[in-house]
Amino acid sequence: MKIIALLGTPHGLKGSTAKLLNLVLEGAEKSGAEHETVVLKGDNVKPCLGCDVCHKKGACAQKDDFEEIKGKIINADALLLASPNYIFSVSAQFKAFMDRCCSVVHKLEFEGKYGASIVTSGGGDEEPIAEYMNHFLIITGATPIGSVWATMGTLPDGEFPPDLKQQAHDLGKSLVDAIQTKPEPDPAVLKQMNAFKDRMKNLMQWRKAEWPHEYEYWQKNRNLE
Repeated sequence: MKIIALLGTPHGLKGSTAKLLNLVLEGAEKSGAEHETVVLKGDNVKPCLGCDVCHKKGACAQKDDFEEIKGKIINADALLLASPNYIFSVSAQFKAFMDRCCSVVHKLEFEGKYGASIVTSGGGDEEPIAEYMNHFLIITGATPIGSVWATMGTLPDGEFPPDLKQQAHDLGKSLVDAIQTKPEPDPAVLKQMNAFKDRMKNLMQWRKAEWPHEYEYWQKNRNLE
């Protein structure tokens, strides 16, 4: 079992988000998973140019690490998303990766994988960001199994209390359990996934002439007429 963790923060592996992510990974490792953390630092995945090349040809025209990272995710069993709260959203570094996944979204290319989200902030409002990140998992085809967050400004000396550490460990274990048992998504999540899949199917039929790669992908992998 392999988990890819995406960490989108200029603080890299030294920040609070990385520390909370590592607790989740510890829980996953104790349950038998291998893992790799990819740091989105701003220069290895650049912002989307909106050029449509990925829709037409299947790969981004920009020469950076995006395609390599996408390949790691496709070859893994699960995906962890980790970002600090920057002005009530994910970091710019993380958002750049999300935007570059436009063709992944159109193809629901991470289907069959499981994922979870991790957020830290100085003063709060983490839950909407975790929900946003889990929604990103849904529209890429992955099934979210939960999230964990921390408000660093409320923690004594910036240290995670035992109950939060346990919550993070449990999230990692739950992710491994999902990989092994492949549970059906929650009914509300399944409804969202099916509705979005129908939306993308209609989009492919509408744009089949302009986006030949994605249309052919749907024909081959989803029996689109």
